[in-house]
Amino acid sequence: MLFFGIVLVVLGLGTLVLRDDAVIGLPPAVVGSALIALGVAAAVLWVVRRRRRWERTGEPRPVGNVVDRAKALPRLLRERKAYGLPTSTMATWGFALVYLVSPIDVLPELLPIIGVTDDAGVAVWLLTSVSTVAGQYLRWERERSAQGTARRPEA
Repeated sequence: MLFFGIVLVVLGLGTLVLRDDAVIGLPPAVVGSALIALGVAAAVLWVVRRRRRWERTGEPRPVGNVVDRAKALPRLLRERKAYGLPTSTMATWGFALVYLVSPIDVLPELLPIIGVTDDAGVAVWLLTSVSTVAGQYLRWERERSAQGTARRPEA
């Protein structure tokens, strides 16, 4: 849903900037603005649904800002077995990185705007996935250190 919203916003901006002729009988400003509004609405809907799911399932929310999460990533990779990071998640991240750097694409870059969207989608998914897992790892790390300090005997 978030990717769909981003695509709609990009298409709306492209329509506003690049179109001079009417689109299905409407001025490009109207069509572009409508696409941007729909894209923003889809992204907001995704955020609201995600938060409700977190509250309903009791899934722990990620903590930390982007810098904290980036600094936690090497620790996460070192402690992946203790944290319980599935090998399938690591493999999926690896496949996404290979796809991003490989010259083979589902949609070639020769197609204007559309050719870059598959790479952008994979990049957005990869960054979101890694950031979420790193944030959940930070929460786990903080809870583990809090339990460790609570269990230490007083000297």
